[in-house]
Amino acid sequence: MYKNNKRFIQGFIVLISLLSGLGVAGSAIAADQPAQGGNGQTENSVFANFTPVTDEMIQNPDPADWLTWRRTLNAWGHSPLDQINTDNVDELRMVWVRGIGDGIQEGTALVHDGIMFFPNPLDVVQAIDIKSGDLLWEYRRRLPRDLEDYFPVPSINRNLAIYEDLIIDTSADDYIYALDAYTGELVWETQILDYRQGAQQTSGPIIANGMAISGRGCEPEGSPDACIMTAHNASTGEEIWRTRTIALPGEPNGESWGDMAADERWHVGTWLVPSYDPELNLVYFGTSVTSPAPKFMMAGNEYQYLYHNSTLALDADTGEMVWYYQHLVDHWDYDFPFERLLVDTAVAPDPDAVEWINPDIEPGEVRKVLTGIPGKPGFIYTLDRETGEFLWAKPVVYQNLIDDIDGRTGEVSLNPETLFTEVGQTVLTCGGEVRGWPSGTYSPTTNMMYYALHRGCGEVTSTMSEPSLDNLYGIAGFTSNLPLPDGTPTLNTVTAISAETGEVAWAYEQEELMMSLMSTDGGLIFGGDNNGRMKALDKRTGELLWEINVGSSVSGYPSTFMVDGKQYISFSTGLSLYAGAADANLLFVFALPD
Repeated sequence: MYKNNKRFIQGFIVLISLLSGLGVAGSAIAADQPAQGGNGQTENSVFANFTPVTDEMIQNPDPADWLTWRRTLNAWGHSPLDQINTDNVDELRMVWVRGIGDGIQEGTALVHDGIMFFPNPLDVVQAIDIKSGDLLWEYRRRLPRDLEDYFPVPSINRNLAIYEDLIIDTSADDYIYALDAYTGELVWETQILDYRQGAQQTSGPIIANGMAISGRGCEPEGSPDACIMTAHNASTGEEIWRTRTIALPGEPNGESWGDMAADERWHVGTWLVPSYDPELNLVYFGTSVTSPAPKFMMAGNEYQYLYHNSTLALDADTGEMVWYYQHLVDHWDYDFPFERLLVDTAVAPDPDAVEWINPDIEPGEVRKVLTGIPGKPGFIYTLDRETGEFLWAKPVVYQNLIDDIDGRTGEVSLNPETLFTEVGQTVLTCGGEVRGWPSGTYSPTTNMMYYALHRGCGEVTSTMSEPSLDNLYGIAGFTSNLPLPDGTPTLNTVTAISAETGEVAWAYEQEELMMSLMSTDGGLIFGGDNNGRMKALDKRTGELLWEINVGSSVSGYPSTFMVDGKQYISFSTGLSLYAGAADANLLFVFALPD
């Protein structure tokens, strides 16, 4: 359990107390039935133009829709809509706002044919009329009362999937389930694991050729069998495959954990949303740290512990691992589960801007790459997404974690001064807590990646000498608010980086932490911050063009869509892993005036 897990307990004690007091996971929640809309009917004329969603629609979405977590399966977070643009964005006005459920709120709106499907905390799913903001139906899943005994943050529900006439989600109690898109009624559900075995599903699936593919976090009590990626038939819920993230004794790369027994290999999760390349039929997952994090507590600092802190490329049909790349061996809980950007681009890293380059690259050659900042450390890694070949990598902020990367093999050498060798040791790390779960974005019109980044250093201390369920990561500290060694203060930015050359084009600086970003063909980057300011930046220059104070941390992922020829912007606010309990959980929709 989480008896002495200080990192979670200190950050979420207010939330857990709130959940326990309200009994939100108990019998107070209605059974698996949709609530009726304001007109007392589950059927509504708003659905008259609703069309079932196909794989082709998901892989090549209508610009008016937002059909998956980051709109497209390549995880760009980009929309081709341009009605709202650099010339008129300062005219945006609120269309409507709705309160959403209590708990950690990091949701993404799905939009299809004028209807929004929104994931509230604790498996509450709503269908909303975009033009009016009226509730069409609501589903509230019946959840066990004791979820918070097993998970520190059971309420997170980041995203939904849509397929045919189904809305598909993974639940806090370790099921995958589908709702009727017209009524919210439960159509099917499939248990993946017993929630008491420690698999935490904070993110929903993507759809890849009729399969709902998802990952999850996994806690030590679940053993490696809880650390799985899965695929289910999106129409029926039938499981197709499950693949572990931990290599066991006797398996390929099983020796990377030394002589540790299978049931001692803990905690390699895939708790954010994968990417998918339909042409290659590969699904790309990112993985998290081991438990504990310092490797001297395990088999020793010389082992890799595969497949933690890695990118995994799986055959979508079978779940078989086609290739993997380990970004670094993690001693500090600086994990790598975040979005992977799939981009076709010329590869021409600038030697003046990029620290580690594969010498065999033909500069300017167009490649299918997997790129971006995939983990908490502020490193861009660019790989060939068909083979996993290392192409180039660079730190975007000052760092002291990596000494070197072999350009031909991509093998990472760590700075020995940052590694733990005994209990009670404190190390200074810089560039490790640069980003978190809020996603960056990629714009094909600029060939730029845009990320909300934090610059700073922190001290981390090893707190135990052997693995323990009472201390999940075996470390304490986690601050990233110390200045750099030369005295440079901490700083938050939105930073634009070329996917072709690795050069930084601009950085918009501010005091508060920026959250998830979205780009559009209107020349804009949208994002909100921890101080409740929603903003629009010029994506070519970083100039601030619009902002509004919405009074609460902008915690959810922004999206944009069009209904009856009118473009809308949606985002949500509230309690998150980066915001306190005083924030209000609200869903906003903005548009230009008529």
